[in-house]
Amino acid sequence: MRTASDIIGKMPKLTTANEELITKAYEYAAKMHATQTRYSGEPYMTHLAEVAYKIADMGLGPRTVAAALLHDSIEDTEATPEEIKELFGEEILYLVEGVTKLSSVRYYGKDRHNESLRKLFVATSQDIRVLIIKLNDRLHNMETLGHVPEEKQLRIARETLEIYVPVAHRLGMGKLRKELEDLAFFYVYPEEHKRVKQLLEQRAGKSGEILERERKSLQKRLAEAKLLDFNTSYRVKGLYSLYHKLTRKDWDINAVYDLMAMRVVVPTLEDCYRTLGIIHDLWRPLPGRMKDYIAFPKPNGYQSIHTTVTSNHGTIMEIQIRTRQMHQEAEFGVASHLIYKEQVIPQANSTTTGGRFANLIPSLFRPFSKRAVTEEIVDVKIPDHKEKIPQWISQIGDMYTKDEMSSQFMADMRQDFFMNRIFVFTPNGDVVDLPLGATPIDFAYAIHSEIGNHISGARVNRKFVQLETELKNGDIVEIETKESAKPSKKWLDMAKTSLARRHIRSELGLPTVGK
Repeated sequence: MRTASDIIGKMPKLTTANEELITKAYEYAAKMHATQTRYSGEPYMTHLAEVAYKIADMGLGPRTVAAALLHDSIEDTEATPEEIKELFGEEILYLVEGVTKLSSVRYYGKDRHNESLRKLFVATSQDIRVLIIKLNDRLHNMETLGHVPEEKQLRIARETLEIYVPVAHRLGMGKLRKELEDLAFFYVYPEEHKRVKQLLEQRAGKSGEILERERKSLQKRLAEAKLLDFNTSYRVKGLYSLYHKLTRKDWDINAVYDLMAMRVVVPTLEDCYRTLGIIHDLWRPLPGRMKDYIAFPKPNGYQSIHTTVTSNHGTIMEIQIRTRQMHQEAEFGVASHLIYKEQVIPQANSTTTGGRFANLIPSLFRPFSKRAVTEEIVDVKIPDHKEKIPQWISQIGDMYTKDEMSSQFMADMRQDFFMNRIFVFTPNGDVVDLPLGATPIDFAYAIHSEIGNHISGARVNRKFVQLETELKNGDIVEIETKESAKPSKKWLDMAKTSLARRHIRSELGLPTVGK
């Protein structure tokens, strides 16, 4: 079992007070859960310590780690909110209660699924750290799912694939998403899992030895080119990701070119392109297989250079090249902007600098309002949590109430938040995150309801377009407004997002639920 010292050891340069906070939370949790065990027979404290360790390993601050240690105290022990507040403060109580609310759902079938998802978003819309604790809680539960009674395994694993994996993906938390989906794959699709595993073993049985040999070749060449400050790693494609790719390739594993991959992490943008040249000089690139996601990021903001090469030994590999900051954001997504920030008192009007989320912050990390807000993604005092929440989560928290648990909720989730996304730009360079197929009407309402309600025209890339025009990734969109302009029923067919349709229906005096 992880000790308090193990957890503290994953966190750099803690103050004495923060070390004492984590130790105090650890000892309190151990005392309150002393008589409880898990299905495996291990002390329940094993789970809490592991969740806290994972969060510390992600780089989050001491109050989030302390809340992770305490996250089951109110629900599963005699601890009271008043006692947690007295011992650990209002902010930690706030986080613990947020996680507790997510665990209190007792619905079954579709209603349980919908309500679980809604509660996840509503709680998260108050503080992103609630979701980070819950995701890591779910990750450790999935790692130990083999000890859970068989009748519960499929439900928990399916819930993981249907709820937690898509949310982690939308937040850019690639590392956690991959871990969750691979763990759930075995239970949800056992036959497919077995087939994929057999194919992978046949095709890449000695992949570790092969990749280590090629990595040494690359390290030597980079050093010869005087590029000394770098890190390399390698991996074999995850089973669940491979499964999806195989279904698109008629189960021909030889058509999967990223089965084996190597990653090179360097300090600067210039080093990325220099490394690309060195790699192409060392190994032959496959035609048409180089993708520059730095110049043209993926819709979820992911940045990296990908190139597929054939080594001198005939090994086909995908090579990923990125800076350290890009790597941090690819692994942890929105959570990367909380890293090591809890010890800093946020200053008014501070701004985030650098990174793939820097340009996204004006549109993704502010409340749905015209007022200016602080854009620093840091832990802040209650009740200011909402100012650092991705806008798409805040919208769900604002738009849906418990009375609206219906097929409409899940339809909106699939349409707005779990389908493919595009990023489009305002003329000032701010980024607006929309679902594929979105129109200027959706863009306008994503900026503000008053802009949407008074659209008189739209320009895309400086050319006037019809309001039903589908936007493309990277488009620059300008909206013209007139006080006399108002929505019409035709707009309901043009709009793709539930947010826009709700505002349009409201302006037209129609019920807000419906298309």
